[in-house]
Amino acid sequence: MNDFERDGYIIFRDVIDPDLINEVHGHVEWLRQRHPDVRPEQLGHIYLRDDPFWLRLVSDERLLRIAELFVGPDIALFASHYISKPPYSGQPVLWHQDAAFWPLEPMDVVTLWLAVDHSTPENGCVRLIPGSHTWDIADKRANTDVESVLGEEIAVDVDEDQAVNMVLAPGDVEVHHSAIVHGSEANTSPHRRCGLTIRYIPTSTKITAEEQPYPSAFHLRGDPGVNVYQPWPAFDPDRHYAP
Repeated sequence: MNDFERDGYIIFRDVIDPDLINEVHGHVEWLRQRHPDVRPEQLGHIYLRDDPFWLRLVSDERLLRIAELFVGPDIALFASHYISKPPYSGQPVLWHQDAAFWPLEPMDVVTLWLAVDHSTPENGCVRLIPGSHTWDIADKRANTDVESVLGEEIAVDVDEDQAVNMVLAPGDVEVHHSAIVHGSEANTSPHRRCGLTIRYIPTSTKITAEEQPYPSAFHLRGDPGVNVYQPWPAFDPDRHYAP
């Protein structure tokens, strides 16, 4: 935890077993077939809010034990998002701070990035600027010069020579602070790079978005706290992924 306080990130290896990762591979492919007009980098919570498998995954006790180290025992899900970069054409994620985008008060939240595929510099792994979680939250600006996942970037210069690559194997989990400056390159390799971002909050953190309950707000553990949550969906074989 001292490393996280100093650097703003930490990696946990071999968190999720290969059998469950294989089920996740099937889930991503099922989502792609279900939403053929959506870029695979954009399989976010609006496509997952009524998805029992996804909820089983994000509430896996192995992930919640890690989340508890950062947000305490009373845990809710704020948002989650598959970013699946296809071979040769996967879009980059421009430099940004997550906290610049999120309707949370206070900004007490942690991201767990679950590697579904091997994640390497060649296929566009996450890159972080160590220690940048201590910076102020900067403005963001649109960037239309390159097609990217967010379409926006941090409105300050970033010294990319300071960046560290998050090289991960399937089942590894990288954890980062909401204020750390991070991004990733395009995937021009022949190998897909898929990860699931999971944003956990303590139930004392208020989701302040106008839409209530927030599409991906689910109570996962402990006291429900200050938010209104989505009901957990019942499995329907005609509508849901069945591993």
